[in-house]
Amino acid sequence: MRRLRNRSLAVLATLGALTLTGCGTGTHAPGDGAAAAGSGRTITAHRLMRLTTVHQETGMTLLEGPVFGEDGRLVVVDVTAPAGKPKVMSVDVRGKTARKVFTDSRGAYTSAQFSPYDGRLYLSDFAHGEIVSLAPDGSDRRTFFTGEVDGARMRPDDVAFDRDGNLYVSDSLGLSEGEARGRVVRIDRDGRKATVLADGLAAPNGISFDVDHRGLWISELTENRISYLPVGERAGTTGRHTAVRVDGGIAQTDSIAVDADGNLYQGLHGRPAMAVYDRYGERLATVEVPARAEGLESATNVAITPGGTKAYMTVSGPAGGYLYTFDALAEGVRQSNGG
Repeated sequence: MRRLRNRSLAVLATLGALTLTGCGTGTHAPGDGAAAAGSGRTITAHRLMRLTTVHQETGMTLLEGPVFGEDGRLVVVDVTAPAGKPKVMSVDVRGKTARKVFTDSRGAYTSAQFSPYDGRLYLSDFAHGEIVSLAPDGSDRRTFFTGEVDGARMRPDDVAFDRDGNLYVSDSLGLSEGEARGRVVRIDRDGRKATVLADGLAAPNGISFDVDHRGLWISELTENRISYLPVGERAGTTGRHTAVRVDGGIAQTDSIAVDADGNLYQGLHGRPAMAVYDRYGERLATVEVPARAEGLESATNVAITPGGTKAYMTVSGPAGGYLYTFDALAEGVRQSNGG
């Protein structure tokens, strides 16, 4: 088990992190890492709190999957937390306090989402190719899906739900081999049937429905692109296409969130920043952590307050795992919770 866990964590380190969170917009100052020409305005993210430090057992910390629960608290996962340390945390963003919700000796959980069908919290276990669910308080762990899909076990990274509670998974199959064998997998809400909707993807990471639930935005980490996959009301595909080519330099595309106006918040692995696009691919803004915030290497994901514009971004690196906050361009909806 230790060999498997270490191997999986090494793979996860190559995946990186997603979303940056920050407060407010502002002009670029020298040394703050201005966005490139044509990249829109710069939004400066501000530190809210530190949630974790680097774990001695795994050599890193990596925060992911921020999602707001019905109680208004923000749920966050720590992908590389060892057994006994919080793998799922609940954060009071106003009081700046956090408590452990769940831990185990097994999983490497890379995302979190609440189901609109049963209200449970669903986690993707990258290390074991499983989807598990918890009661909102972290109790009653259940295995929702495990096993092979079309002859291959998944490497589930992020998840998204449709209105009916069916689950859509970005499957990073082929990542460790450097092969474009990634998939988008749909799992019926009862966990009994899994269907491959798209394959041949280059390490798919982020996944989110658009505001009308007509299609999925999918980020492909090793190609630095965002693809669009029409889904509609049926479990099938009608023509995936490249929607956005992300100029990330040494950084790579990670998770995705979508606000009420349909804007995409694309996390960057290898840079503590986030690129914001409209639905037509125009770069609207770049969310940046101030240059003085040293020891941060990834901005994995973001959650925007439901009905509000305050955004909370998970940022990690040798300095630890942090929440940063910024003002989003539009209000938060279900798709604004990073899966």
